[in-house]
Amino acid sequence: MLPDQLHELSTEDRFSYAKLLAHLSRIDGELTFEEMALFESRLGTAMLPPSMRKQIRQYLKQPPSLESALKDMSQKAGRLALRDSVLMSAIDGEIDDDELETLYVIADKFGMDKASITSLVDWCQRGWAWMKEGLDILGLEE
Repeated sequence: MLPDQLHELSTEDRFSYAKLLAHLSRIDGELTFEEMALFESRLGTAMLPPSMRKQIRQYLKQPPSLESALKDMSQKAGRLALRDSVLMSAIDGEIDDDELETLYVIADKFGMDKASITSLVDWCQRGWAWMKEGLDILGLEE
């Protein structure tokens, strides 16, 4: 069993999900190594067909609008997208004001409150600590 539900979504929802991550990755005008690595990882989990992956990667060069990315997205897809949008926003070490405002818009659209963003940020930090612990066990500390 995969520890995610992203692959269970419709193709259309997975495409919208990936569009949203592309939008978020470019809010600050640059695409960092960490953002690209997370984007490609989540794109792999979305299991989109190759032609759609190619189209989604073009959105990294010309990001879609937030409205376009959220249009017609189901509740489940939107909530999974919110989770991974928090990851994308925090991956470079900080969530700037534009990213935070976008996260609030996404949360509101899918019936979540601002406290859910705080909870998701805490979840990210615990996850990163867990991953670091694995490197420590292997003797591969930073």
